[in-house]
Amino acid sequence: MSEVFKDVTENGKVRPWRERKIENVRYAEYLSILEFKRAHDIKNCGETLRFRKIGNHLKLYQTWFCHKRLCPLCNWRKSMKNSSQLKQIIAETVAREPKGRFLFLTLTVKNVNTSEELKTSLRQLTKAFGKLSRYKQVAKNLLGYLRSTEITVNEQDMSYNQHLHVLLFVKSSYFKNSNNYLAQAEWAKLWQKALKVDYEPVVHVQAVKANKRKGTDSLQASAEETAKYEVKSADYMTADDEQNLSVIKDLEYALAGTRQISYGGLLKQVKQDLQLEDVENGNLIHVGDEDYTKEELESAEEIVVKWDFNKQNYFVWQ
Repeated sequence: MSEVFKDVTENGKVRPWRERKIENVRYAEYLSILEFKRAHDIKNCGETLRFRKIGNHLKLYQTWFCHKRLCPLCNWRKSMKNSSQLKQIIAETVAREPKGRFLFLTLTVKNVNTSEELKTSLRQLTKAFGKLSRYKQVAKNLLGYLRSTEITVNEQDMSYNQHLHVLLFVKSSYFKNSNNYLAQAEWAKLWQKALKVDYEPVVHVQAVKANKRKGTDSLQASAEETAKYEVKSADYMTADDEQNLSVIKDLEYALAGTRQISYGGLLKQVKQDLQLEDVENGNLIHVGDEDYTKEELESAEEIVVKWDFNKQNYFVWQ
């Protein structure tokens, strides 16, 4: 009898391979019902996993990922890779501009109801943020940023809430006086102007910093918030199949041709200098959560794991 596969991190946390793969299979079935091309291929995403065992740690070495925008398995890997890259970028950014400060900004717009409205609103968000970053009051202190899109589904009326999470890196002079500092109400006014809307959108801004003591690290928490999932799989993996089909169809249409994450200014330059690859189209096998040499990997024991569609679990293949 093959043993059930378990991948445990160094701090004892079980990696959710099984949970994400179950969702991946379900997602593929939804796409098949919606008659999307290559829906069957998506079921093969992460079907066979080849690991190298180094000490007690397993390092993913070979598999095939489908890279579909809403694939729960791929999005989990992308989130890990985004988080790893962002840690490196923040460390290098702070090394170059040690006096710089971080702000965490959330920019919202009114909810929308259809895929067409969502697609239009996502374009509007991106365009408006470009304007906001160029306004004199913002630009004079802005050193760089990371912008990410998040979409949530309102369970009450099934509308979509699309918003931006932005990690801003600003000059220390931003906090010096009222000529430089922008209160939350001022951010809201500028965001309304950039959006060209007749209502005041909800905006939240807070200063964040790395806490060198043990406990909460607001910079790390904000970084993880910007690097997380664009759409949580829980929003389209509910108990209601009809609802899930409708949401997936809308999201597939609205997200086509868009980017979840975008860097600007110094953070963009640092990402280029560190030669970090594009996560959305990049390698999801190596996500930066471990660092081994090629020799270490090639000489290590291989563990082959296969997904059993009937038993709905991964098993170590003997």
